[in-house]
This record gives sequence, C-alpha cells and structure tokens, in this order.
Amino acid sequence: MRFEFRGCVVEWRGPAPYYFVPVPEEESEEIRAVAAMASYGWGVVPVEATLGGVVFETSLFPKDGGYLLPLKNAVRGPQGLGAGDEVRVAMQVRLG
Repeated sequence: MRFEFRGCVVEWRGPAPYYFVPVPEEESEEIRAVAAMASYGWGVVPVEATLGGVVFETSLFPKDGGYLLPLKNAVRGPQGLGAGDEVRVAMQVRLG
C-alpha cells in the first residue's frame, strides 16, 4: 500500500521537540483499513517513507482519528526543514 501526499511539518514540544507531518484524511482512512494487519502494538503502523530523496523507516503515530509521520532529525536536519515547511512524502505501509 503506497501513498504520496503533501503536508506541513508540525512541531510537538514535550521534554524534547518532535517533528511530524500529518497524514491527510483520505490516506489515513485507507491506512486504518489495514492497520490491524500492520500494527505491532499501541496502534502504531510501520512505514517506509521518502522525503527529499531520503528513504527511512519509522512508524505512524495515531492521533485524533488520523496519523502523524515522525520526521527524524537525520532526515529533517540536512534538508533544513522546520515547523511550517511544506513537504512531499512518498510512503509505503509495511505489512507483516
């Protein structure tokens, strides 16, 4: 299951700042349909994502009926991405 979408980077401030790209509603609905087959617990869904030519593995976090794609500093930093920047993401849910 592959997706491509655009989104704006958002920052969550906890003990340390975390950066995410919200997955659009339409894609989130499709992911929810297969989440039980892909999730390894707590509702997180493993994915392989590509952003700015960088391929990385992570897990989507469920949030308010949708999902957030975490952006690791190793991906975000070299591209100079911060809160409010618009990005294009290609993503594949890793089943099984």
